[in-house]
Amino acid sequence: MYDKPITFDTFVRWLGYGLLAIAIVCLLNYLGSVLLPFAAAWFIAYLLYPVVKFVQYKLHVPGRVLSIVVTLILVIAILCGIGWLIIPPMIEQFQKLGDLVSTYIRNAAHIKNIPEAVSQWTNEHHQELEEYLMSENFSESVRNAIPKMFSMVGQTASIIISLIASLITLLYMFFILMDYEYLTDSWIKIFPKKSRPFWSVLAKDAERELSNYIRGQGMVAFIMGVLFCIGFTIIDFPMAIGLGILIGILDLVPYLHTFALIPTALLALLKAADTGQNFWIIFAMAVAVFAIVQVIIDLIITPYIMGKAMRLNPAILLLSLSVWGALLGFIGLIIALPATTLIIAYYQRYVTREDEETMEKIAITEENTAKKEKSSE
Repeated sequence: MYDKPITFDTFVRWLGYGLLAIAIVCLLNYLGSVLLPFAAAWFIAYLLYPVVKFVQYKLHVPGRVLSIVVTLILVIAILCGIGWLIIPPMIEQFQKLGDLVSTYIRNAAHIKNIPEAVSQWTNEHHQELEEYLMSENFSESVRNAIPKMFSMVGQTASIIISLIASLITLLYMFFILMDYEYLTDSWIKIFPKKSRPFWSVLAKDAERELSNYIRGQGMVAFIMGVLFCIGFTIIDFPMAIGLGILIGILDLVPYLHTFALIPTALLALLKAADTGQNFWIIFAMAVAVFAIVQVIIDLIITPYIMGKAMRLNPAILLLSLSVWGALLGFIGLIIALPATTLIIAYYQRYVTREDEETMEKIAITEENTAKKEKSSE
């Protein structure tokens, strides 16, 4: 452990550090809505920077601004291609669902023209409708509906604010990419020289673990998408490929793909109405695909790929997911693997001191890589 004794001055100093950390956390919590677009922009810039470098230095596109523009065009083209695989088939399926609902209403109620039937019913019940509109029940319903209308207006305003925040995020991202090298090399200067080595090592560790996590989770999401495409194709489920791609994209955030059960239920209802099969059988088959793929991912794919990427034993990996999920819920599942890896790394570095040689080798390797990149540029 530590050789130096803990004196009163040391205790006061660490108490001050703790209070300062609490104050910083409170300030970040207070300024969260302002800092969130910047944090999101930095994360997107971190993901796009290798592509920008490739476009600028390997494809010899002149200038950083033009390289960023070309990169954004490529990313938008890829997203549009994915959207083309998902959205038009989904719209077609919902149009078919609307046609089936209209056909069912006509056959069940023996109505050939729905608007004409509505008009006829209104004329026949004109007196009852007029009495209801003049009644106390209608006034009470209006009074109850007005707060909901204002709530809807507030939600619309929040959507507009979110769009504005998205534009601000794009501006942040553009300017961060413009001076990415300078910002990543100079941020350490905000700390005193004495503490810069610690923060520099912390940043390198965090970047390394984040990179490993993104690569590992991306591979897991890709495999999950492929498995769902195969499973839905086997059971002849509607929009099998598009739905599988959508689930794979959602799984880039762990366990977010469970929300895909909603469109899955709607597509099962559509197939039941279109083919005359039992809805519960179709939906049960789709849920079985979800269950089988989830078991394969959780017990085989995730422990192997993420364990290898994050250098964690599969048992420790599953335990970390359980512990962080119990502590922080859904957010805990997202940060479980990188947070556990960082904690273990710093325990080995500063408590057991077993990882010093490994860290020195990693630092030397990273330094050599940085020198090669600068020489190639």
